[in-house]
Amino acid sequence: MEIKYFEFMKHLIRFNRQVYLDHNATTPVSDHVRDKMDQALKHHYGNPSSFYGIGRKSAELLEEARQDVANAIHADPSEVVFTACATESNNAVLKSVAAHFYPKKKKIISTPIEHPSVMNTLTYLEAQGLVVEFCPVDDKGRVQLPELEKLVDEDTFLVCCILANNENGVIQDIKAVTKIARKHGALVMTDCVQALGKIPIDVHTWDVDYASFSAHKLYGPKGVGALYVKQGSPFAPFLHGGHQESGLRAGTESIHNIVGFGAACQKVEKLLKHAGQVRALKGQLIQKLKEIKPDCIINSPVVDSECLPNTLSITFPGVENAGLMGILDYRGIAVSAGSACSTGEDAPSHVLKAIGLSDQAARETIRISLGHETSARDIQYMAQVVQDYLKGQIPFVNMLAPAQLNETVLFSEDTYILDVRPPDDRKRFKGLPNAHEINPLYVEHYLKQIPRDKQLVVYCPGGGLSVMISYYLKSKGFKRIINLRGGLDAWRKQRSDLYEKYAGHNVQVLEPDGER
Repeated sequence: MEIKYFEFMKHLIRFNRQVYLDHNATTPVSDHVRDKMDQALKHHYGNPSSFYGIGRKSAELLEEARQDVANAIHADPSEVVFTACATESNNAVLKSVAAHFYPKKKKIISTPIEHPSVMNTLTYLEAQGLVVEFCPVDDKGRVQLPELEKLVDEDTFLVCCILANNENGVIQDIKAVTKIARKHGALVMTDCVQALGKIPIDVHTWDVDYASFSAHKLYGPKGVGALYVKQGSPFAPFLHGGHQESGLRAGTESIHNIVGFGAACQKVEKLLKHAGQVRALKGQLIQKLKEIKPDCIINSPVVDSECLPNTLSITFPGVENAGLMGILDYRGIAVSAGSACSTGEDAPSHVLKAIGLSDQAARETIRISLGHETSARDIQYMAQVVQDYLKGQIPFVNMLAPAQLNETVLFSEDTYILDVRPPDDRKRFKGLPNAHEINPLYVEHYLKQIPRDKQLVVYCPGGGLSVMISYYLKSKGFKRIINLRGGLDAWRKQRSDLYEKYAGHNVQVLEPDGER
């Protein structure tokens, strides 16, 4: 039994090289950052609001980190407010500034390629009576400055423009945006999350009023962000309570996370010096992918000064991104289809739609984002896997969108639903009706029980494990396999009506053949 188990695991990992190419989603915590955080956790547990020794030391570390962040963005330390994340920062600015000006002024100008934390907050503010208008962008996502000139007027109190887009890497001319806004007395907010450590940032030179940052995009920890608020720009407290963060954000500070953020910012100059090597590797990857599929389309700007050095958005006409990402994941390569904050949604990326891609083209697009440890061997490996997949040298597994899993599919005589969720997940959520539960670690012991003449619908909690199982089944001769994209989590969200009505009905637990 154990020998067969290890044979199965060997099948899953054979030829695999772990290649992480989704650094725009998050980055691994660097050794330097981890060491600084460990020291803070072990030795500096005092409350920075306390006046005794260990409290004063924590307060000292807090201010040292604030200085590190300020240095990285060319700001004064007094202008840096620590938050839990950039999403919190963006929400705080938009809601605070809107409350300050509304109803005297009602208009916010933004771009259609902002991060979801901005887009969804703007939608909320529109429902409160504010006017939100979007400046058009070109086919690479560049803001059309003449159009921005037309939109900004005396009723505009804020122009909101992302510095570098997280999906295709386009960089905006923030200084030019600010110049236009100032003509009408409007303030400027910019989301700089993806830019820090990849391109130089100077909030004073750009003359922006607000800028948001996040540590985990910079080889720092998750759970801490920073907000730049220009001296004199209106900003109200967004968490009330104690005096922390100059009274703007109450609550005892997360010292170890803040120390980690500061430590990450200490390495910004080193990262910037390495950006040229990262850009060269991206160029090599583009060249290889064009050789493999000449009709592929590069959605990122090709001019170096207009695009982040690590980011590539590429469309493979006729190739569904779900299947491509599935096989890449199976072979140990992590990429994405767009913003990690939108993962699980079946709708095409709003960024790709804004730059002119059709729904179908958006579903044929992936985002690749390199890191400072990405190597030429990583690039070569990814190109080889893509080539094997597109040439049909790797068996295809079809993907089923959550919205497509309807009653017709669920109750068809031709459908055989295979539940490969781990046991713990089955305790938390009921599964699909008519499903057949197996232990995914011992899938080879169920092969004789799974019919080969039916349409297999394989699912797990989030769609990842089931992709691997699907490819394994494909290698064992099963012809008709569909993987549920996003797994049960996505189906529960998109088809809550069917989940409430049928979940858990007529579920069978299969027993593995042979002894364990």
